[in-house]
This record gives sequence, structure tokens and C-alpha cells, in this order.
Amino acid sequence: MVTLVATILYLTGGVVSGLRSAANLAVTPFSWTIDVIARPIGHLLAGAVNYSDVVAQNQRLRYELGRAQLQVNENWALQRQLQEMTTQLNVPFVGSLPTVAAQITTISPTSFAATVDISKGRSDGVLVGMPVVANGGVVGSVISTTPHGATIRLISDANSSIGVTFAKGKTTLIVSGRGVNNGLSATSLPLTTSITPGTILSTDGLAGGLYPPGLPVATVSKVTLTPGAATYNVTLRPTADLRHLLYVDVVLWEPST
Repeated sequence: MVTLVATILYLTGGVVSGLRSAANLAVTPFSWTIDVIARPIGHLLAGAVNYSDVVAQNQRLRYELGRAQLQVNENWALQRQLQEMTTQLNVPFVGSLPTVAAQITTISPTSFAATVDISKGRSDGVLVGMPVVANGGVVGSVISTTPHGATIRLISDANSSIGVTFAKGKTTLIVSGRGVNNGLSATSLPLTTSITPGTILSTDGLAGGLYPPGLPVATVSKVTLTPGAATYNVTLRPTADLRHLLYVDVVLWEPST
């Protein structure tokens, strides 16, 4: 009986204990392996979540950067527009005559005709026959209007003609258009006239004319003489840059005034 009890105690305290220890050794490495394997997976999942956050942040940053760049571009465009307006609407030669600033909305040139549409019309006081100027000088005159727009015939148009003068009003002549990119022509100048390249021709302001006096129209770029001829050949160019018009001033002036 004593031997049986001792054997049981031995089995309980020794072999069973040993079996438990063995079981622990068998389970512990397995648990450790699971832990080691599970940890990288957890980190990977966390990384995936963080990566998504980074992508979202990058998208937001790109959006904000795009908006900032767009604002910079808009500001630059507005500054450029303001500069162009300030430059083209610089017309001190009109003196105290009232003007209406307008934007060019349509350009309709052909081989001989040259017209533009503007953003101001009868509701702004613009009437048919009124002169139109820009930086440098005369651009043309109003030939038709609507309540909120008007059409301008440029001085380069083949149907345009303007009375001009130079040499302090001592000499007058007619300047006519020759079509787009063909410059301007002038009536014959007698050899007794003193004229040189650089001479500015301005509106004569004669009674009944379409233009008030003193508005620059053209600059003499070349003076030639054909042997045996009794007059000069004069090459003229507009004082205003008709090729890059964006804004103009309509002079609120009528011949009767």
C-alpha cells in the first residue's frame, strides 16, 4: 500500500510535473512563434493604414498647392491686365475731353476692312461718329452702336480718311487707310513742304470733321522723291499700335460740339 502511494506521489510530483514542463516547452515556442509572426502582420497593417493617410495628405497638399498656384496665376493675369489697361488707356492728348474706357471684344479684319467691336455702347454715351483712341493716338471712329456695344472702324480700314496737319497747322493733308498691315497713305505733298521722318501728323479739327484737333494719327517713317516728280512720297505708320489692341477710349465728342 505504501509502495502504491509512493508511486502515485512520484508520478504526481515527478512525472506529471515533468510532463507539464514538457508541455510548457512544447507550447511556449509555438506561442513565441505566433507572437513573432503576428507582430510583423500588425505592423504591416498599421503601415498600410498610415500609407493611406499619407496618400490622402499628399492629395490634399497637391490640391492646396494647385489652388495656390492658380491664385498666383490669376494675380499675375490681373496685374498684367491692369498694366495693359493703364498703358493703353494712357491718353493725355485728349486733354479735358470726357472718355469712356472699353474692352475690345471682337476683331474682324479682312484684306481691306478693319473693324473691332467694343464692350460699351449707347447706354454708356457712345454714339456713331465718335473718335476712338488708345495709347499713342487715334484708333478709329464709331460706325455703329447697340445699347451695350459698338463697332469701330480702324484708321487702317480702306474706307477710313482723316484730315491731319503738321508744322504747327501750316500744312494739311488727308491720311487714308490701305487695309490691314498696309500702313497709311497720304495725299501728295508738294516739294515746297518741309517734312522729315519722325514728323507726327495730328487731327486738324476743321469744322464739321469727325475728330477734335490735336489727336496724334500717324508718324512719318520715310520720305522719298521720285526723279521728275512734283511731290514727295511719304510712308506713314499709325501712332497707336493697332495690332495689339485690348482696350480703347471712346472720346465723347461730336462735331457739333
